[in-house]
Amino acid sequence: MVEIKGIEKFAPKDFPGFVSATFFVGGCNFRCPFCHNADLVIRPDSLADFPMDYVLAFLDSRVGWLEGICITGGEPLLHADIDVLLQVIKDRDLLVKIDTNGTAPDLLNRLIAGRLVDHIAMDIKSTPEKYEKAAGVAVDMKTIRRCIDIILESGLPHTFRTTAVPGLVHKEDIAAIAELLKGARVFQLQQFYPEGALDAAYRKMEPYTPEIFFEMAAEAKMFFEDVRTEGVSP
Repeated sequence: MVEIKGIEKFAPKDFPGFVSATFFVGGCNFRCPFCHNADLVIRPDSLADFPMDYVLAFLDSRVGWLEGICITGGEPLLHADIDVLLQVIKDRDLLVKIDTNGTAPDLLNRLIAGRLVDHIAMDIKSTPEKYEKAAGVAVDMKTIRRCIDIILESGLPHTFRTTAVPGLVHKEDIAAIAELLKGARVFQLQQFYPEGALDAAYRKMEPYTPEIFFEMAAEAKMFFEDVRTEGVSP
């Protein structure tokens, strides 16, 4: 079964609208320079696993209180047997939210078909032209687009998220990102935090000011029905 590297026992922001916890799994096929989960991404073996007995006991102890579990990483869909973990969660009548970078459309499709996921959040790194720079690796945009289409066609609640990283995402890029996400309802713009970034150069980078950040959010409202912001107070 998938190895769980971290548990946040109460994570109200991760699964909006539901009393939820978050499970972190290790490993990722991206190397986003601004990522702040370096251990999960490149050193997952350095982190201890939560024994499955502990995970099951945690879930059972929260029956009647927890409403959902968010599965994040790392990249959860790197694990072909993720469905086993999701079934364990669903067997306890809990909702499941999956966070993904959109590189495993076939597995995502299988999870949707198996009714093992209730909400999908996909990170959109930048415009197609800057995607590889933002992801830190070669990226097949056909795969990314296919994953977007699968999410939109599923009819499931969804959130597409972009981190406002200077040099990777500008206000002028919002329209191109919106074109990539044509038909999406919910878009979340997240503030970039330099602390602990994977690439040392990004640790020295200044985030956008609140004024510029909210100008970007206002631009997004021209294209999406529901625009949310994270990491900056109005």
